[in-house]
Order: sequence, then C-alpha cells, then structure tokens
Amino acid sequence: MSAVTRRLPRLWWLGAAVLVLLAISVLRVVTGAEDLASSGTVRATLIALVPIMLAGLGGLWSERAGVVNIGLEGMMVLGTYGAGYFGYHYGAWAGVAGALLMGAIGGLIHATATVVFGVDHIISGVAINIIAVGAVQYLASLTFVGLPGGGQTQSPKLDNVGSITIGPLSDALGEVEDQNIFFVSELAAVARAMVTNLSLLVVLAFVLLFVTYWVLWRTSFGLRLRSTGESPSAAESLGVAVLRYKFVAVLISGALAGLAGGFLAMVASSNYRDGQTGGRGYIGLAAMIFGNWRPGGLLAGSGLFGYTQTLGLRQGGTSVHALLLAVAVLAIGLAGYQLWRKQVRLAVGILVAAAALITVYAAIDVVPGDFVNITPYVVTLLVLAFASQRLRMPAADGQVYRRGSAG
Repeated sequence: MSAVTRRLPRLWWLGAAVLVLLAISVLRVVTGAEDLASSGTVRATLIALVPIMLAGLGGLWSERAGVVNIGLEGMMVLGTYGAGYFGYHYGAWAGVAGALLMGAIGGLIHATATVVFGVDHIISGVAINIIAVGAVQYLASLTFVGLPGGGQTQSPKLDNVGSITIGPLSDALGEVEDQNIFFVSELAAVARAMVTNLSLLVVLAFVLLFVTYWVLWRTSFGLRLRSTGESPSAAESLGVAVLRYKFVAVLISGALAGLAGGFLAMVASSNYRDGQTGGRGYIGLAAMIFGNWRPGGLLAGSGLFGYTQTLGLRQGGTSVHALLLAVAVLAIGLAGYQLWRKQVRLAVGILVAAAALITVYAAIDVVPGDFVNITPYVVTLLVLAFASQRLRMPAADGQVYRRGSAG
C-alpha cells in the first residue's frame, strides 16, 4: 500500500499535464489560435520559466529551513553580473560557476545577517536587493567599459553553454506537428521542443529540481533541514545543528538564485544587461508560494507565468484572447466546485467574473497590447488569490532563532 501511495503523486502530475495539453488542443480548435502549443511556444516557455523556477527553488531551500528570502531578486542581479564577467573572460561554463558564486555571496550575506545576527528576514532581504543593484552597476562600470560591445550597463557578448538537438527525431516530430492532428500534433510539438536546440542549462535546471525534491524529501539531511523550518527548538533537542542547517540552506538558496540570473544573461539573452532580472526574483517567490513550498507545485507556478508571458510575446493579442476563454471555462468549473463545498457567495462571485470574461471574449477579436503585457502578472495574482486557502508555510518560517532556545 505504501508503495502505491508514493507513486500516486507522480501519476497525478503526469495525468494533469496530459489534461492541460488536451485542454490546449481543444482551445486551439475552438479559437483558431494556432500558436498555443507549437514547438516554438513550448521552447520559449521553457526559456521563460527556468529563471523563475530556479529563483523559486532558491526560496524553497531557504524557507524550508525557516529563513524568508526576499533577497532572491538581488541574488539574481549578482548572478547576471557573475555570468557576464566570468563568462566573457573564462568561457561559458565559467560563467555558470560565476553566477553560482555571486549568488552564493548574496546568500552568505543574508545568512550571516539573519542566522548569525538575528536581523529581521524581510529587512535583510530588501537591503540585499537594494545593495546588489548598486554594487553590480559599480562593478560593471569598472569591468565592462572599454571592452568590445561592453559598457556601463552591459557586458560584451557571451558564449552559450551549448544545446541538444537530435536532428532526425526533430524533423520527424516536426512533420507530425505540421499536420495539425488534434492532440497528436500538440504532443509532437512538446516532444520536438525537447529535442531541438534545448539548452544544457534548461536540462541542468530540471535536474536541480529533481535533486531538490530527492534531497529534501528522501534523505535524512533533508528531513533535518525541514525540521529546522517547522520546529527548530524540537530539532535542536534531538541533536540537529539548527543554525548550521539554516546557514547551508540560505547559501544554496543564493547560489540557485544566482544561477537564475546567469540563465538570463547566457540563455535568455547573450550578455549581462542592467535591469535584466525584471522582478523575476519576486515572481519566483510567488511561484514557490503558489506551489505550497513543494517542487512540483513550484514547477506548475513557474510554467503558468512562463506560458502566459510567452503567449504575449509571440502571437500577442490573438493568443491571449484565446486564453480569456480558457480562464472563463476554468472559472465556471471552480464555481461548480465551490457550490459543491456549499460556498454559495464565492461561487456566485466567480460566476460573475466568468460571465465578464466571456463577454469580453465575444466583444473583441484581439486583446489590446497593454493588457497583453500585464497578463502574466494578472494571472499570477489571480491564481495566488484562489490558491491561498490551501497553502501552509513551514511553521517556523521567518522566525529569528537563537542557539539554546530548546532549553
């Protein structure tokens, strides 16, 4: 029985992914928006979701140990510079190492402030975000000015870390995708994106997602680390070095956020640029909360934001217009669920919102560009609002802990 119980979550996620793809297939047929699940859209979605997922993973490590990390954005900023400096001077994989190192430095500062000196976690994180921006701008003015293609606000062009392409398989899947066969072409498009110009950093990011799950939920180290975020006094009474685990978790958190910044500089772009993170550290934190402090949920939240952002950048108003219908249908389903729970007022409110969305969908053919740009943020806020009722953060998250408090 226990073995079956362990397999159920994996089967559930697989089934959920198939259902989502099926829903997108239906939406494509109904609305005529052909770019909803093309291989190009899937590939662009991967590029958009990975930095958010890595930042969220950083937050997951930190908060599972009981340390709130609002400083993810600043650590990402440090990572963009690390990738730019080390990547230009020493090569692509040195850039990856530089991003990890610079992010870990941000994590070291946050860990020292919060774990060692007991500074309020929010204050420390905000300070890191502010300091990181100024520090990186100053370092860039010292190291990139005068270099070919470099300047005060950007680095020279960086080498990519490489990508994976399986030519014959990619071509065969492309032929199936081009035939527009219901659901089959969508499956082929997803598979094609996985074997066509797939960045090695994308592969590394998903490996890190799996490693995070395995370490935190399948090892004694992870059990001890999570215990420090749930009840540090009880953990210390059982011999767990609480402060050490918190410190290590925040260091790992910073390194992952730095890697997220490095991904922006080396894959999503081809150089370091000032303001490159664009608030993705905060979005990563939101995706982690949406995912209920679990890796699978974090992936879903990152994918949601990355997908809606990609739709806006590709076919823009046409794809987002189709998305309005999908959200309206989901809202109707959610209203039915709330009625089943006898939450009549909430169900009525959701139905009113669904009716408004259907009215807007019927009234226009293309969503205006200004709304397209804010769609990812609106969707993220709506999902967080509806998901907030079932979320449970680690019990001791954000609390300042002193050694010996167990006594």
